[in-house]
Amino acid sequence: MDKRKVIYYEDELHDEFSIAKITPKKIDGNYIYCYDSFFKKFTHFFWYRMIATPIAFLYTKFEFHHKIIGKEILKQYQDTGYFIYGNHTHDIGDAFVPSMLNFPKDNYVIVHPNNVSMPYLGKITPSLGALPLPDDKTAYRNFLHAVQRRIQEKHAVVIYPEAHIWPYYTKIRPFLDTSFHYPIKFDVPTFCFTNTYQKRKGSDKPNMVTYIDGPFFPNKELSDRDKKIDLRNQVYDCMCRRSKNSNVVKIAYIKKEEKNG
Repeated sequence: MDKRKVIYYEDELHDEFSIAKITPKKIDGNYIYCYDSFFKKFTHFFWYRMIATPIAFLYTKFEFHHKIIGKEILKQYQDTGYFIYGNHTHDIGDAFVPSMLNFPKDNYVIVHPNNVSMPYLGKITPSLGALPLPDDKTAYRNFLHAVQRRIQEKHAVVIYPEAHIWPYYTKIRPFLDTSFHYPIKFDVPTFCFTNTYQKRKGSDKPNMVTYIDGPFFPNKELSDRDKKIDLRNQVYDCMCRRSKNSNVVKIAYIKKEEKNG
């Protein structure tokens, strides 16, 4: 339980406020992203469908009274793979919310190596769809092949472009366009989801209301570099608009220079 009421920050792009402290392992060319054995396919089904999905449903409903707006948008794209970007505002919730958005499609989440480095749970997260970011060129080739494969299998690849967790943050941080080359490279639709925190009657806990928007496509008349910028801006502007639906602040974020001023 995060009991912090105020967090002081310096850098919106790089500050990390997750409570968990994990030493990440190196993701090199020896890391295996995709397995083809029957056993590994079964463990994915077991952990993802039989264990994680029911837990995700119960957790999001009881903890956040979770409501999804725009779910019908994704139902129109069940026959294709796509990328979906979201704001990064909860350590546990962000692991569970994506599986509630586009059921029964599987989600594969691009994550920091921390997520596959945790004791015990780190051995399970790959079966839950974690795709850790690579640390060298060989690993990057394997990583990119895994992303391509999951898209070709008509799954969803989830990305948190803010990269760092800011618990209960109600705005959208100015994320980079780096991760937006994936949907351009693989020529598939882009969507976004924005988690907002809204007042709950009779409780200090906020409700989480998630808005789904898209699809977004880059302007094909632009250069590859400008396509990334264009796609990023479409998603960022939409998420900024949706974030204004948050009407409760559980943790206040104050920039240190403002504090000192």
